[in-house]
Amino acid sequence: MRFRLTPRETSFYDMFAASADNIVTGSKLLMEMLGADASARAEIAERMRAAEHAGDDATHAIFHQLNSSFITPFDREDIYALASSLDDIMDFMEEAVDLVVLYKVEELPKGVEQQIEVLARAAELTAEAMPNLRTMANLTEYWIEVNRLENQADQIHRKLLAHLFNGKYDAIEVLKLKQIVDILEEAADAFEHVANTVETIAVKES
Repeated sequence: MRFRLTPRETSFYDMFAASADNIVTGSKLLMEMLGADASARAEIAERMRAAEHAGDDATHAIFHQLNSSFITPFDREDIYALASSLDDIMDFMEEAVDLVVLYKVEELPKGVEQQIEVLARAAELTAEAMPNLRTMANLTEYWIEVNRLENQADQIHRKLLAHLFNGKYDAIEVLKLKQIVDILEEAADAFEHVANTVETIAVKES
């Protein structure tokens, strides 16, 4: 690790960890939505909306700290990229839940549970990895595994699209369901963006 002669602002580490923990909360709400009937989903969406607002607050706190700090633990553009990508994950998860409610989806297609399981695992890995930014230790397995999960999410997404276009659903339902599974895929992509940013930071700090 690079030797530094100047002190660093360390509160960023705690804020990144808090953002990642909030994403775990969001992934659990996604899982809860899977097992809920239509009448319970509105309440789950409200809790997801609150979690998304908490994520926004955490992101704004990071940006405020970044703008007011003379010395940062790593490059400013990487802090901004990491905070933005973490925020994107939460935004996509909240949007997916909101659309399920707004579109009055009665039954999600088979395969969505696999998408959400991948997101839940990526959320756990991300939350475990954020505290390690302090030392840059034990991060290689994290970004390798998240990239593997994103590849898995791609395969699940393609199978879901094939299922949606097999003629079982009417055209309007296809449009609704496709938008939801596409947004869940974007959440998986955002997890990969976080992992790639962490890898970039680790390489620069080595």
